[in-house]
Amino acid sequence: MPAAGTLPWRVHDGVLEVALVHRPRYDDWSWPKGKLDPGEEWAPAAARETFEETGLKVRLGRPLPDARYLMLTKTGDRGEKVVRYWASTVTGGHGRLENEIDAIEWLDVAVAHDRLDYARDRDQLRALVRAHGEGTLDTWPLVVVRHAKALPRGDWKKDDQQRPLEARGRERAEALIPVLTAYQISRILTSPSLRCLDTISPYAVWSGIAPRAKRGLSEEGHEAAPDRAGEHVERALERGEAVAICTHGPVMGAVLDALSPRLELVGEGSVEMLERFVEARDENLAKGEALVCHVAGTGDEARIVAVERHLPT
Repeated sequence: MPAAGTLPWRVHDGVLEVALVHRPRYDDWSWPKGKLDPGEEWAPAAARETFEETGLKVRLGRPLPDARYLMLTKTGDRGEKVVRYWASTVTGGHGRLENEIDAIEWLDVAVAHDRLDYARDRDQLRALVRAHGEGTLDTWPLVVVRHAKALPRGDWKKDDQQRPLEARGRERAEALIPVLTAYQISRILTSPSLRCLDTISPYAVWSGIAPRAKRGLSEEGHEAAPDRAGEHVERALERGEAVAICTHGPVMGAVLDALSPRLELVGEGSVEMLERFVEARDENLAKGEALVCHVAGTGDEARIVAVERHLPT
């Protein structure tokens, strides 16, 4: 039984605070969360449920530990419920309580620890506090996207840069809208090839963000100037803005090579992060995949502190 939620956090007067919600049906205090809709991905569900319960729009930050516990299903059987959590920052919203929530409170972490009704909810709080102490809680997303499935090269007799997505690729491009929205991507860099533009355009149209076409992210441009893709990544790291970079499998090595020295391989979860990153690199990402790198700091100080893979279904 999959569900997703967030731990909204802020620093108020120098004190780290988190937002808890109260559910009158259960008379408990917990994190905003809820079940995935049919076909929905985890990250969009976390952002959606937070908004639906609190009226707050949030940008997902680094992932936090899952919660797993047994509960009764509608049929009376016992099943495992899995809830995935993310740290999140509030970026807007009306703040009106909805969807079976009658109270939301911002509390410092000590009070929140005692207020939580379930011991399992303290695992996420401890991870959030630890990240804050390490300086890796305040992050921004750099998302690498491989273009979705295009028509086979052998079936296309015209200029390869004009080769479009096939039907499954167009479906995946639409499915990327809620994924990129959950991280509130505000800048888009893309190869000028049509299959990349077609992959990122649905989100660009939905968000009103004009994609910036970069020849260095195309296969042809990369072949002519192999260093340009890495230069685009470095400039994105200097800028520190939530960004999506859409490119091709043959260019992916250069993009990920520019990111790999920024991996912070210390602390809990670093081994899993490295394994996830290396697996994605070795596969050149799956077509239509979004690799989310959570970056703390900018420029020379930029460090990737968490990595997520959002694969097409």
